Amino acid sequence: MTDRELDAAGVTDPALREAYRHCRRLNARHGRTYFLATRLLPVERRPAVHALYGFARWADDIVDALGTGADTARRDAELALLEAELEKGLRDGGSAEPVVRALADTARRYRIDHGHFADFMTAMRSDLVVTDYADYAALRRYMHGSAAVIGLQMLPVLGTVTDRETAAPHAAALGVAFQLTNFLRDVGEDLDRGRVYLPADLLAAHGADRELLRWSRDTGRRDPRITSALRAFEALTRGVYRQAAPGLAMLEPVSRPCIRTAFVLYGGILDAVAEDGYAVLHRRAVVSRRRRAVVAADGLARVAAARLKARGAAAGEPGRPPLTAAEPAAPRMVEEVA
Repeated sequence: MTDRELDAAGVTDPALREAYRHCRRLNARHGRTYFLATRLLPVERRPAVHALYGFARWADDIVDALGTGADTARRDAELALLEAELEKGLRDGGSAEPVVRALADTARRYRIDHGHFADFMTAMRSDLVVTDYADYAALRRYMHGSAAVIGLQMLPVLGTVTDRETAAPHAAALGVAFQLTNFLRDVGEDLDRGRVYLPADLLAAHGADRELLRWSRDTGRRDPRITSALRAFEALTRGVYRQAAPGLAMLEPVSRPCIRTAFVLYGGILDAVAEDGYAVLHRRAVVSRRRRAVVAADGLARVAAARLKARGAAAGEPGRPPLTAAEPAAPRMVEEVA
């Protein structure tokens, strides 16, 4: 976390500043696409996004740590400790765990519903014992806590030009769309962790099942039934993006470039999967450096336009403080995104 971001956010306590910095490092290390999209937000809002993502990443890392069934008891105990720290932090604001300290401060500043965090922890515990899903309805119930609530947590930070209740379903859908994209991209890696997020009925409709996925992963051989199922899962995911899309215009203008950039880059992962022939059981599909740079440049242009428009509107409002300048310089950020 840069001092400029923390100063702009009004975070002055040294221990709390270090907690936010810790969350930013987690975001930078694990969430390259979203970390860089976050750079398009006004500086004062970035620490909160890093806190939300940092906590989610920390809990997810506990679930996936050293990932065999033999470690389930230990991971369950670690999640229980984290949940106890979360409850304490949300109650009184203090915690020895940096991600909880930063999260609790963000929840207080933006009045985020504590129920979203409880739902998230429920989904994390589910991941310790549930290894597949019978149908999409079962997967959606899981994703309410693992993905939809992330979008709902973000809404108060991003701000809306509509009432929050109108924007909420679209924000939740975007969280789900991003996670479905990850599920498609990471089919092979998740299988190695003992999990299959592709619904069993969708696989069966195309003549595939868990055993066929395992065979393909182990042998490196392809099967048209798997390709057909993956194509159907891609189509399902694109449908959720369409549900989420109207929510972009409901965000405050200064927040839209960040979320639009994430929207386009995550959608680009679906394109990369298709262009690579749905070979996700054998290698990870990635968005090209050139494509990432083009999207980043477009995002920066949108930031500049939004800020100029906001400054023009503010010019006629006496006593209103100047808006924060964008950071970093465009060439540097395009290079980092690429």
